[in-house]
Amino acid sequence: MNLPTTNPLIQVEDDRTGLSIETLRRALADNLFYLQGKFPLIASRHDCYMALAYTIRDRLLQRWLNTAQTYLSDDNKVVCYLSAEFLVGPHLGNNLVNLGLYEQVKQAVTDSGLDLEELIQIEEEPGLGNGGLGRLAACYMDSLATLEIPAIGYGIRYEFGIFDQEIRDGWQVEITDKWLQYGNPWELARPEAAVQVELGGHTESYKDNQDQYRVRWVPGHVIKGIPYDTPILGYKVNTANTMRLWRAEAAESFDFQRFNVGDYYGAVNEKVASENLTKVLYPNDEQLQGKELRLTQQFFFVSCSLQDMIRLHLAEQPSLDNFHEHSAIQLNDTHPAISVAELMRLLVDKHFFDWDKAWNITQKSLGYTNHTLLPEALEKWPLSLFGSLLPRHLEIIYEINQRFLDEVRIRYPGDGNKLARLSLIDESGEKYVRMAHLACVGSHAINGVAALHSELLKETILKDFYELWPEKFSNKTNGVTPRRWLLLSNPRLSQLITEKIGENWVKNLYELKQLEFFAEDSHFQARWQDIKKAIKQDLAAYIKLNNDLVVDPDSLFDVQVKRIHEYKRQHLSVLHIISLYLRLKNNPNLEIPPRTFIFGGKAAPGYVMAKLIIKLINAVAEVVNRDPAIGDRLKVVFLNNYNVKLGQRVYPAADLSEQISTAGKEASGTGNMKFSMNGALTIGTLDGANVEIRQEVGSENFFLFGLTTPEVAQLQATGYHPWDYYQGNEDLKGVIDLINSGFFAHGDTELFRPLTENLLHQDPYFLLADYQSYLDCQEKVSQAYQDPQHWTKMAILNVARMGKFSSDRSIREYCQEIWNIESVQIELQDICPDGQCLLVRP
Repeated sequence: MNLPTTNPLIQVEDDRTGLSIETLRRALADNLFYLQGKFPLIASRHDCYMALAYTIRDRLLQRWLNTAQTYLSDDNKVVCYLSAEFLVGPHLGNNLVNLGLYEQVKQAVTDSGLDLEELIQIEEEPGLGNGGLGRLAACYMDSLATLEIPAIGYGIRYEFGIFDQEIRDGWQVEITDKWLQYGNPWELARPEAAVQVELGGHTESYKDNQDQYRVRWVPGHVIKGIPYDTPILGYKVNTANTMRLWRAEAAESFDFQRFNVGDYYGAVNEKVASENLTKVLYPNDEQLQGKELRLTQQFFFVSCSLQDMIRLHLAEQPSLDNFHEHSAIQLNDTHPAISVAELMRLLVDKHFFDWDKAWNITQKSLGYTNHTLLPEALEKWPLSLFGSLLPRHLEIIYEINQRFLDEVRIRYPGDGNKLARLSLIDESGEKYVRMAHLACVGSHAINGVAALHSELLKETILKDFYELWPEKFSNKTNGVTPRRWLLLSNPRLSQLITEKIGENWVKNLYELKQLEFFAEDSHFQARWQDIKKAIKQDLAAYIKLNNDLVVDPDSLFDVQVKRIHEYKRQHLSVLHIISLYLRLKNNPNLEIPPRTFIFGGKAAPGYVMAKLIIKLINAVAEVVNRDPAIGDRLKVVFLNNYNVKLGQRVYPAADLSEQISTAGKEASGTGNMKFSMNGALTIGTLDGANVEIRQEVGSENFFLFGLTTPEVAQLQATGYHPWDYYQGNEDLKGVIDLINSGFFAHGDTELFRPLTENLLHQDPYFLLADYQSYLDCQEKVSQAYQDPQHWTKMAILNVARMGKFSSDRSIREYCQEIWNIESVQIELQDICPDGQCLLVRP
């Protein structure tokens, strides 16, 4: 008897989770049709981007839900990273890299008649940060997920970010950043997890049932916080952690009674006022209203986040007694420092802990990362403003301060000056609440972000706290994720590296050390040079398209891209450009390699001097770029609206990285690491992480100039007279005089006068003192660039020795030395096996 033949079973992939090219192509078509409501003939490129984003998000959600389920079912400790900024950058390309799907998706998109690179460029960059602070938070979220550490990043969902930058007549103009106008496919709103945040009002005391003294806060008004969740995937692991951002909403968004009587504006007043809270990152705080908005922003996201942490903890634990054993809360700078008082309020007033027990939990839960040595960045708030907005918190801070100063009196009897320096309240004039002091007192760990920075913290602004609690202090040098800043940003160089040493470097950057063996290999050098030239040609094409300027890809690309600030000294580079310009005008036969100077960065809207520096850069560019006698030997470019997406173009193309801040002013910097990781050589001072980069790459592969931190302090102490440097240096005098003559301002002798007068009579960041050293060092750069083999060797060694500067190393140190937390592996499995999914939790 012959049995009928049967066809072999064909495994059909799920369109939402499958990874084959055919499944991805089919999912892309389905999402275009069912989620965008378009068919190919009428679909825009943005529709296609959205369809692809949803296709990739489905694969993220599978990992995200498995991660959440694992965290809930196990007794895990979670890092809660509080940051006012998360400069995550575009999601699509990064998620493709971390999923390991780049090539499959590229083929599926090509088969659909589309171009993947075009779709990646369509994505709006999330307006969730401004500079290094937010980018560090994003790198750390990437590393936390890659290292499989349970974590939630808490912040604010800014509707309009900081601003988009346009350059008009050389000036920065701020334009609303409408990054959400077409929606954000990577986030999911969670209105069911909304919390209420109280503000204003007054407090009342009472006795509870046990006759204990208690205080209740009677708020003046209430705002609702709505969470929006974004999955943050690790590299080639199943862990997808959460970035939870809060949007402000009125507790009652529409007053029907006022509308009914014709008060149409009044009917939505509360809605408008509440939602203003999360409109913009860092509102200008020159005026009292701006200060109030910034303080309210900070309290809003801290209160939302702490309430959320407590809710999640109590969902799995019977009480908050062990809260600190399950939550490691890291304060990313002083913006979330109000966490100390808010956690105490929640424990004491809402959950009825006694003070000492609540204080023990609070201190053990919180860690504080300081990111600055600039006094103006160590936030402090007028007591009158603080008390009117947060009356209960001011009472709590007074109580913390009283108990703290009682301890100080015992340690340092009779030392009134030390008491005044350590107090949480600055009483030297108008009274202020010192937020950095609050963070120091309320945290079990305090860290700086570079070796020099951490030492300066202990010697200067936090010296008294270090003397009191040396065991609290440590250093955690910043790092950057190699996934975005090398693998994604520089695929050609990444491919070359992988060919030579394998792919393990992506998760263990110390593996790059193996490249040292190829530093003098002529064949390897030739391939390295070809890749660098191709990348520079790409950036030159971008500059032609966006700046209408032709630059020579063979010229030395001298790059400074970062926030515009006097201490970062972009104007020192401008003085050098003018010096070179004058030398070439005076001696057309001067032998120097052609240079293209590339700047980028935003100035704070209220920072007049920084905006004048941008104008000076563009004014010098206008003259230099149009001078036929100069030709291609010097070009100056200001890249408009610098952001993460643009950084991914710039870092791989740079030959020289300008890290020229005044010694002792930059906490760490991370742009310096991104440049070096992509093979740029650094010209810099001994400031921030430059010190450690120079130690790692070798002094012979780093162009060092300028005063050291002790020399700056000595010059300040003995009296600094910048005018003497001007009078004593003919080259410098010629440069300053040319600016003052109106040569770069169409004859206007007053336009740049505030800048030059500041340099000649105050020069708080020692440009004139460092000027000659900087020019001498730039001569060494020019000489080195004229030897391509030697330059390439130095570039290869820079990349090879960047292992220390991975954010993975930083996060491991936090985990071991501050958070006391271990990794949790996530296994992919069906959330609802066989379709049997309980819709309601039993």
